Amino acid sequence: MLAFLPEFKRAVSPSTDVASAAADPYVALQKIQSSERVSLTDAVEQALRQAIVTLALEPGMMIDKMAVCERMGVSRFPVSAALAKLAHAGLVEVLPQRGTRVKPIAVHDIRQHLFIRSALEVETVRAVARLRDSAIIEALEFNLDKQRNLAGNGDRLAFHALDLGFHEILLDAIKLPRVKDIVAVSRNALDRARQLLATPERLAHTLDEHERIFRAIRAGDADAAADAMHDHLDQVVAELQRSAKTRPDLFES
Repeated sequence: MLAFLPEFKRAVSPSTDVASAAADPYVALQKIQSSERVSLTDAVEQALRQAIVTLALEPGMMIDKMAVCERMGVSRFPVSAALAKLAHAGLVEVLPQRGTRVKPIAVHDIRQHLFIRSALEVETVRAVARLRDSAIIEALEFNLDKQRNLAGNGDRLAFHALDLGFHEILLDAIKLPRVKDIVAVSRNALDRARQLLATPERLAHTLDEHERIFRAIRAGDADAAADAMHDHLDQVVAELQRSAKTRPDLFES
């Protein structure tokens, strides 16, 4: 989950769920108190990015700049500048004579990023299993304990943070920072899709898949760990394809 800028009071409420956002999609945005250290543009961009990634602003919806200005207590300039940065990041798009909308999730992009993640993370867990490092195993087990506590209560944002943490532990273990950076780029591109899939059922399946990866690593079984990670990422592709059929309005073919 994206962190808030520390120099500003909270601009997005993490407790806001998709249901409340459906009634007022801008309810996730809060007024900003300025700081000398960070620009208003950066704060607005971070708040809008968070709202988009957590699906408070759904894929395909048009963005009302004036509503954002009023909600956050800023002028049009930082909002326009923030949207330009988000367009560069591929999260929004400008439609001629219509305005700016949240970009629909592109399934073909998701498949490419998952392909990259699979290629690198499968080999990552294979290497981690061979290390047989007790400190790494302890860190993974601690993370999984927290996942178990959250999987049943439907706190998708907190669970998502732990999900990211689980994969971070694995990537840090192999001490290849360039590999970690490449995975991070692809993972960030998948954030919206992962939030869309974060149903209670999916959280439970994700936990089971993480448990399988962990057991193989703890046993030092490199091939089983690689197979478990491959299956874990394949499940995301399968569920995305099902979601695209159920909510085609959120996806770009």
